Amino acid sequence: MAKLKVAFVINPKSGTDKKTDRSALIRGLISPDYESVIFDWNKLEDRDAIFAEVKNGGFDIALAAGGDGTVNQLADALSGTSTALGILPFGSGNGLARHLGISLKTDEAMHLVGSGKLVTMDRGLINGKSFFCTAGVGFDAHIGKLFAESSTRGFSTYLQMTLREFSNYKSEIYTISIDGKIIEREAFLITAANAGQYGNNAWIAPAAIVNDGLLHLSILKPFRWWNIPRLGSSMLSKKIFRSRFFESFTGKKIVITRNAQGPTHFDGEPDMMGTKLEIEIDPAALKILVPQHFTG
Repeated sequence: MAKLKVAFVINPKSGTDKKTDRSALIRGLISPDYESVIFDWNKLEDRDAIFAEVKNGGFDIALAAGGDGTVNQLADALSGTSTALGILPFGSGNGLARHLGISLKTDEAMHLVGSGKLVTMDRGLINGKSFFCTAGVGFDAHIGKLFAESSTRGFSTYLQMTLREFSNYKSEIYTISIDGKIIEREAFLITAANAGQYGNNAWIAPAAIVNDGLLHLSILKPFRWWNIPRLGSSMLSKKIFRSRFFESFTGKKIVITRNAQGPTHFDGEPDMMGTKLEIEIDPAALKILVPQHFTG
């Protein structure tokens, strides 16, 4: 029987721990039971060449060793191919890995190559750009833009920015079409979720399933600063749906219209987009390696 052919795409710059030699760590954990090739993604301009080699190299599995941005870009490249995505989480949030139940310990995540299973998962698209976890507008997109511009990473930095910016942020009025049904809402943030969380176990769409062919739309209405602790706790405990500030819908095609262009995010990556945001689901776009116990 032919050995599995496995690619490792390593981003040494993602996350907060940049001292660990990820390439050496992974080399030390590779099993002789499969054929492996390591790609060190040291420069942004190397991306297209690396992804082309991975897509055309006949690999059974390609593992993204990095954060949510690394995972997003490799997953996008592998969508529609026969090569499955695997994740070795090295990011600051690791939203998709956490949703899928993938261990944050590198040796345990590596073990999935031999012990895990392959499932199909959906892909979301926001104005043509792929996301596999969440995408949206509002306060989280505003913070995402500031976070990307910051020289420091990690949850503490994100939390500090959130608390600092909260008092000055103005909610917006949005017109939203969900599979043709029109609603209007004043919202602090709106998230279209394929998977359930932003990262760090902050669950914005606890009911989201990555292979149900649906987007889960979460709307967080304006609230006061003294509501923050309870809302934060409800997200961490997967009970945000109990909040009076929370509203959710499901659909396959969502169009969000706002009064002015501004920041958006997809899998935590910020981008400036216009007044009209077209969000849709691409069912069963990708094969992904998950633990045996994963159900969706």
